[in-house]
Amino acid sequence: MSPSASNRNSTGSTGSTGSNGITKLDYHPPHSPRRPLLSADVESNDSSRPSHDNSYAGSFFEQVAEGIMERDRERLQRQFVRWLSFVWAIINCLCAGSITAYSLYGHLFQSRLHYTQMQVNVVSIVAELGMYLPVPAFGYLCDRLGPGVPSCLSGVLFGLGYLLAAYTYRSGPPPSADGQGWPFGVMVLAFALVGMGTSCMYLSAVTTCAKNFGRGNAKGIALAVPIAAFGLSGMWQSQIGSNLLYERKADGSKGDVDVFRFFLFLGITLLAVGVVGTFALRIIDEGEMIDDAIDELERSGLLAQDEFFTRAADMHGYGTMNTRDLSDSTFDFLQTEAEQLKMKAEEEKRKKTWLLNEETRRYLTDSTMWWLAAGFFLVTGPGEAFINNMGTIIGTLSPPHTSATTSPATHVSIVAITSTVARLVTGTLTDLLAPVAEPYQHQRGPDSVANSVASLPSRPRRLSLSRIVFLLTFAFILSLGQLLLASGLVQNHASRLAAVSALIGAGYGAVFSLAPIVVSVVWGVENFGTNWGILAMTPAAGATLWSAVYATVYQRAAERGEPGIEKSKEDVLCYGKSCYAPTFWAMAVSVWIACGLWTYAWRGPAGWKRRGIAV
Repeated sequence: MSPSASNRNSTGSTGSTGSNGITKLDYHPPHSPRRPLLSADVESNDSSRPSHDNSYAGSFFEQVAEGIMERDRERLQRQFVRWLSFVWAIINCLCAGSITAYSLYGHLFQSRLHYTQMQVNVVSIVAELGMYLPVPAFGYLCDRLGPGVPSCLSGVLFGLGYLLAAYTYRSGPPPSADGQGWPFGVMVLAFALVGMGTSCMYLSAVTTCAKNFGRGNAKGIALAVPIAAFGLSGMWQSQIGSNLLYERKADGSKGDVDVFRFFLFLGITLLAVGVVGTFALRIIDEGEMIDDAIDELERSGLLAQDEFFTRAADMHGYGTMNTRDLSDSTFDFLQTEAEQLKMKAEEEKRKKTWLLNEETRRYLTDSTMWWLAAGFFLVTGPGEAFINNMGTIIGTLSPPHTSATTSPATHVSIVAITSTVARLVTGTLTDLLAPVAEPYQHQRGPDSVANSVASLPSRPRRLSLSRIVFLLTFAFILSLGQLLLASGLVQNHASRLAAVSALIGAGYGAVFSLAPIVVSVVWGVENFGTNWGILAMTPAAGATLWSAVYATVYQRAAERGEPGIEKSKEDVLCYGKSCYAPTFWAMAVSVWIACGLWTYAWRGPAGWKRRGIAV
């Protein structure tokens, strides 16, 4: 046999059976058993064993599906907590404004406890100071510790304050009025606690809504709803006091509110609401909001890229490795991992603290904030003074010893309803008509890329109306109510006071709704609690000033007396136009000055419009 035939036979015997052609080759990798390359898999007949392709693909898609489901569950959970917090924020505000029912019982402090008009105003002024002066501290707590802590604190303050006020009222006239009751200072202390509880509960709710919804397109209504609920609180509480918790006259008819029981009701209710808010109020995705804010500061040129992180690394060793050899033991590895996680948590906390401090500094050094605050002081003070003194104003409209044709509870309700409607209307309309505010527009510097792009020609946008236009309009509406009262058209026509209450209520409510919205738009929501708290201090000074002015004018008119009206020296009540007209003329002028200041903050040389802030 020739060599070629031998090779063919040999190859054919290994390549195929019954054929002289080559149909398959044997390949034997080194150090492996000899096996035909195309031989059948002995395990392929086992139908219970899935192929590698199917098992790998199935596992991959199963993990993807589980990841999507887990992400959806987390998203739904966040949305549920976000809306639960929103609902409870409304409940918090719906209860927090109990001080707005002060006119329901303020006149009883005069007739039952023999307080002078000045003492009645001192109680309301102290409540105003307690409500506004500590607001920056409560805002700081909301920003740093979350809204749950201030909510719990508000419940405790309300409970103590109203309990103390209830028993002080029950004890009778104080020694200064020849009585045997508790001293006047105890009532002052009680309402200082009530005032602090008011601001604490209100701010925890509004901060929650601002941070959870302030970066969306519905920031106006998200803030207007809880603020409107705050205005309604005085209405429903005064109705409960006058229609359920009232005294009975000798003939069995309905009398004045039973102040002792009314105070106990408020104390218990507000304590419960504040405690529940500790667990119900939560801020969602705050870490993401802080990171985005810092990134925007870096891009804007207002923050050097290494200003915060380099300093943090130098001080705390962030980003350095442990000098131990991690391969020595599993314990060392786990210990190092724990230290790195702890370091990361501390770094996140430092990042948040740094950003909030930086936002506070920029807010306080912004001149437009001071113009906004000055105008807020000049508008809210007159509004607060009117609400707190409605009971005594009603008494000046009719001759002494005649039955009044209206009641403080009625006008508390009118103010509450009109302010609520105005808050909801302005919140909704500003969301629809106000210029679209770009995210983090307040953090853009002169070198910001966004500002450069914004300066380029663009397509005409939809018709828009600035929030400042709404603010100026409703402030003017408030001044119309003051002018109507100051003109004397309401004197001896107490039913006309309803128009005054409606105008002042609408203007006051809208201003209190629009001001925090402007703060969130111009200076962002990351530090909203502190920023709004600083601005909200100004009504305390305004209420103190105008309540003192009203009390002084009232007291002097009461001492002079109205011509043709006889009164005894012991009578501390006043009747006639002179009791209030000079005060409300001055209040109207104050509101007009505020409108000028707001216009300057908006359109002035360093105003928001010149800086490209869509407000």
